[in-house]
Amino acid sequence: MDVVVLIGRILFAALFLTSALGHLTQTKAMAGYAASRGVPAAVPATLGSGLLLLAGGLSVLLGIWADLGALLLVAFLVPTALLMHAFWKESDAQSRQLEMVHFQKDLALAGAALALFAFFAYAGSDLGLTITGPLFDIG
Repeated sequence: MDVVVLIGRILFAALFLTSALGHLTQTKAMAGYAASRGVPAAVPATLGSGLLLLAGGLSVLLGIWADLGALLLVAFLVPTALLMHAFWKESDAQSRQLEMVHFQKDLALAGAALALFAFFAYAGSDLGLTITGPLFDIG
């Protein structure tokens, strides 16, 4: 079971780590897009969200307070869904549909991250193949 959880952590974290890389290496382009969506202070927001993605992704991947890492990813995903994928503001049907898909994807990933948080916080030190146990204890 530990190996299955590790594989799941790797697959889940890969999305966030590659996104973090983009935020931190293509900051100007990504900040331009964020500004076009109405995000204030787009450059600092892009860098900050990149660091949030990096910290959360590495935490889940490596199993270093993975419960906290999962919460960090939720803290990225929910505002991103609301700010970057506000489909209800789109007048073009195709744009509305595309943004709705991204909005729903971000909320689904937030739900998965919350489930991971609960899993890590509940399983505690019984979950193998992590560097540390959870920071929170809900078990």
